[in-house]
Amino acid sequence: MHTPHPPRPPYPPPGGDPGESDEFLAARLRNRPEGEAAHSVALLTARHWQSMHDYAAVCLASSGQTAAMVTAAALHRVLDRVAAGESAVALRPALLVAVRDTVREWAADDRITGVVPELQKPAGGRGMRAANTMIPENRSLAQRAFRSLPARARCLLWHVEVEAEPISVPAGLLGMDLAVASGALEQAREKFRQGCVHAHQELAPTKDCRFYNRLLDVPIRRGGALLPDVRQHLAECRHCRNAAEQLSHFESGLGPLIAEAVLGWGARRYLDSRPGRTTAGPRGGRAARRRRRSGDGPSGGGRHRVLSRIPVPARLTGIAFPDPVRTTRTLLTGLGAVSAGVLVSVLIAGSSTPDGDAADPTGSTGAAGGRAALPSASPPGAAGLPTAPGRTRLRNVASGLCLDTRDEPQDGSGTRLADCSSAWTQQWTYEDDGLLRSVADPGLCLDSHKDAGVVVLGTCADPGDQRGADVRYDLTVQGELVPRWDVQLALAPATPDANADIVVKVRDRTVDQRWAAEPVRTAGDSLSISGTGGPAARQVELAEPVT
Repeated sequence: MHTPHPPRPPYPPPGGDPGESDEFLAARLRNRPEGEAAHSVALLTARHWQSMHDYAAVCLASSGQTAAMVTAAALHRVLDRVAAGESAVALRPALLVAVRDTVREWAADDRITGVVPELQKPAGGRGMRAANTMIPENRSLAQRAFRSLPARARCLLWHVEVEAEPISVPAGLLGMDLAVASGALEQAREKFRQGCVHAHQELAPTKDCRFYNRLLDVPIRRGGALLPDVRQHLAECRHCRNAAEQLSHFESGLGPLIAEAVLGWGARRYLDSRPGRTTAGPRGGRAARRRRRSGDGPSGGGRHRVLSRIPVPARLTGIAFPDPVRTTRTLLTGLGAVSAGVLVSVLIAGSSTPDGDAADPTGSTGAAGGRAALPSASPPGAAGLPTAPGRTRLRNVASGLCLDTRDEPQDGSGTRLADCSSAWTQQWTYEDDGLLRSVADPGLCLDSHKDAGVVVLGTCADPGDQRGADVRYDLTVQGELVPRWDVQLALAPATPDANADIVVKVRDRTVDQRWAAEPVRTAGDSLSISGTGGPAARQVELAEPVT
């Protein structure tokens, strides 16, 4: 979590003073004081140009003048979005994706390819134009998990694991202390793995896949052998086979997994172009894991021993898998089979409901279309919550998804779009003074100023508090949530996709920035914010709308 004035790292980021993080420069770009915008653009360009140019050369299969043109166009595109309010915390992967998308868009335009012949190379723009998708199917879980990470976690993982840079580089780009950054890196790795496991269950095509979710993750994590029925399932199920392969990267090399999940096209060639990978040499074993835990360099390079415990015939996937490796930490040996049976029961009970679906720690089961079971228990800290003002759910009009929090509600937790449900984390109270208070933790409110453009949970402020305007909003007649510290801004999702961050954007009066306040009924329909009758069922009274 950022502090107001983070300690200055001993090594400055490339381009600029150690105290000037990417987001610090982006804030200057948004405010555009005299001379500061040009300063920010220059420093951000100095920090990220070379990597963007290298990837442009990969996408074009050429390092000529066209690569510089693509790099400049992609940089301009992203910085325009940053100036409009988009976060610059994890800027490098966003810039590289913009390079890839620029090449593909130009290659799809016959007028452009007519004057830029380098776009017509089969290994470059022409190939990208013909490709159905940039991200391979066997990276869908990692792609989903990486996107769901907080921006700081994405920045740390990208620069350490993919770019193979020392932890001091992303620490400087984030304005974080080195020790704090090292601890955050370990947490990011764990969150990324948990995201992959969760994505495997969310996208599972059958109940069997959900059933084997934890039985797949735990042995790979511990280095043990998979159970025979799990091995048999993998031989028949591509979804679970791909999941096992992606999870196996956490043992020795996250760089290729992340690069392929984010960039897809040319990811391996981009990895090979990274200076840190050409000088660091191969890393593996316990010593490498210790270095990774301390944040001292990448988690490994090259194709590691994938699926050594997953005996899938090569004809099923086109990959020649090695023979199964016997290990002393196997789950089933001799009398240990009885204990393993108990372990199986515990894992199944902890990972799925009776019908095979994932258990929801909030007591609700989200589903498409916003239908879900009501919570069976009150959230922590909500026992004494008054019945009025009533609870509401905020549905984004453009996407149909609802405003939710990431992970456990706490000071600094991010917010996101999610399928509408009755989860406590999707319930809010809009109070007379403009506070948007979380029902999951009534001490927390939506804060639009705490994390430089990204909306997070923050402690609710008193009206006279200096932070009062940061956590208070007016709801316009069009359904916009306008922060009181700047009425030219509005809350909106970064993209219309599930798991997209909620950010502050320049108010443009489009449907993307409109929210519908929906009633949320409590168990037994005893309370409603839209019903009639007693005060416990009265409609939420919004502050006087602004135009």
